[in-house]
Amino acid sequence: MKKFPFRLTAYVAVLAIGIAAGAAAVEHLRPLFTGTRTAAAAPPETAPPDKGKRRILYYKNPMGHPDTSPVPKKDSMGMDYIPVYEGEEDDAGAIKVSADRIQKLGVRTEAAQLRPLARTIRATGTVQIDEARQVVIAPRFDGYIEKLLVARTGDTVRKGQALAELYSFDLHRVQVEHFNLGPRPIRTGPSQELGPLYRLRNLGIAEEDLERIQKQGRASRTVPLRAPIAGVVLEKKAVEGMRAAPGELLFRIADLSTVWMIAEVFEQDLAEIAPGQTVEATLLAYPGRRFPGKVTFVYPTITAATRTARVRIELPNPDGALMPDMYGTVAVASGAARALTVPDSAVIDSGTRRVVIVEKGEGRFEPREIKTGRRGDGHVAVLEGLSEGERVVVAANFLIDAESNLKSALRGLAKDKQAKAGEEQKP
Repeated sequence: MKKFPFRLTAYVAVLAIGIAAGAAAVEHLRPLFTGTRTAAAAPPETAPPDKGKRRILYYKNPMGHPDTSPVPKKDSMGMDYIPVYEGEEDDAGAIKVSADRIQKLGVRTEAAQLRPLARTIRATGTVQIDEARQVVIAPRFDGYIEKLLVARTGDTVRKGQALAELYSFDLHRVQVEHFNLGPRPIRTGPSQELGPLYRLRNLGIAEEDLERIQKQGRASRTVPLRAPIAGVVLEKKAVEGMRAAPGELLFRIADLSTVWMIAEVFEQDLAEIAPGQTVEATLLAYPGRRFPGKVTFVYPTITAATRTARVRIELPNPDGALMPDMYGTVAVASGAARALTVPDSAVIDSGTRRVVIVEKGEGRFEPREIKTGRRGDGHVAVLEGLSEGERVVVAANFLIDAESNLKSALRGLAKDKQAKAGEEQKP
């Protein structure tokens, strides 16, 4: 029992020594903690630049966050808000983004530069027959088809080839009348002698048949109906033995060595289309094959339902591969004019205005409204608002623009509060 007071005394002595040592350590380290805290809160030793008598508009967040205050204040870290004076508000729309945040957002920039801006306009269309390369065969006299020489639709005919032999009482009577008057030469030109065979020429009989009749010296019972052009028989209504009345369609022939493609071009692309431009056409029937051509005419009307205009494109067709009503796609190359351009991804189009985010340096970005022109090759021409060499954000620009809009709204709210405070202070 005598050892217990001794042990209690020893414990008390050790506890007292520990308390004393801890107090000494705290007193030794206090300057470090208090010094750091004071340095963070204390203003810098260097005096701020003299702003003269300019009025302070508001105070902005020292970390670049979209937060302003009409009165001096500190942020959550104890840092003083930065005053913005009159004349400095032009830079108030800039957004300051830290380097680590730029990396996390994936912000990329590209310089605005002059480049040839070419554009390829694509449209769909169908192959059509050249309207100037088709004819119909219809007799100018009453007769009967004695013999049909071209009996199938789709046959290819040569220019001057006989299509059918026709008997006509009127034509035979003219020939008999001619030979009853005695033989006479067939003349051409202004001094052409009027005679019975001249009436045959007016009725559409070919010169070679008139010469043959003249040489044989007697009337021919039938006369041939010949093709005026080389081409393909697209329509055949003639049947052997049928009566052919004047003006009745017997054959329709088209020359398909050159065809049209009627393309439907959107209204917004019409300014880039002009006659003479080169075109490349591709068709579903021939994958990988390209057919060169050129624009020959832009029709002067717009289809209201589709907001498109028809463009006529002329395509050579020497091998007959292009058939009427084939469906295809055309690519029209517009002229390449040099212009100040930025990538398409740099432009934020709200429908009423077009904005780019300009890099100002040191992590600062400024939204700027621009006026744009033509587009092509993934770039857009800038008509106003940018200079050559200025760098614009091409990735993550929507995030920066959203932050800029928030900052502008908060700044406007701060100015409204400041104006209301000023009105309340007035007597």
